[in-house]
Amino acid sequence: MIDDKIIELKQRLTEFATHIEKMIERGIDGLSKRDAGIFSKILESDEPRANSMEIEIDELCTLLIAQFQPKAVALRTVLMIMKMNNDLERMGDHAVNICISGISLIEYPPVKELVNIPRMADEVKKMLKDSIDAYLNQDVSLARNVCIRDDKIDSLRDQVIRELIACMIKDSSIISPALHLMHITRNLERIADLTTNICEDVIFMVEGKVIKHHMEDGKQD
Repeated sequence: MIDDKIIELKQRLTEFATHIEKMIERGIDGLSKRDAGIFSKILESDEPRANSMEIEIDELCTLLIAQFQPKAVALRTVLMIMKMNNDLERMGDHAVNICISGISLIEYPPVKELVNIPRMADEVKKMLKDSIDAYLNQDVSLARNVCIRDDKIDSLRDQVIRELIACMIKDSSIISPALHLMHITRNLERIADLTTNICEDVIFMVEGKVIKHHMEDGKQD
């Protein structure tokens, strides 16, 4: 019976991760199209659904622990799901932040062609999917790969910020929209950091090794 409940929890978690992935995708789509309607749908529909999914998973975990009092592997699995659920909820918050910045950006002329921000978003979505796959399959190799790919996100963020600073130096009128674009890159970077949190936990769960990945103060959330 407990095994069936854990399978259900894993299914719910996968659905939640897919929902967050779609929120990120739609947010960047809204940014590229400068479409307030897309942002509104995320804020009015996707965000409440994400909050509801997070609460449902948390309640199922709590009920399972109270009802079955799991031990050893089963207990570690449920606790891991609870932590991943929290990480996914925080990713959803960052996706919402992207939408809020996107709404503000519509008020201004485009600063420059969007190239690296969509690239960041695509990589972040892949990292999120792979982090969940790594957990479900206990795939340490994939988990380590996701952690390594976080460096690519940091590099893209730095590149975007350098380009935006150069634009602001040339034209002070674009400072406000440029800052919103920087905020979007920061939120994408934080989502990537949260996927590495999941993968670090996968490595610890499978190998018992504590992996500290980018633990500078600036990487804390």
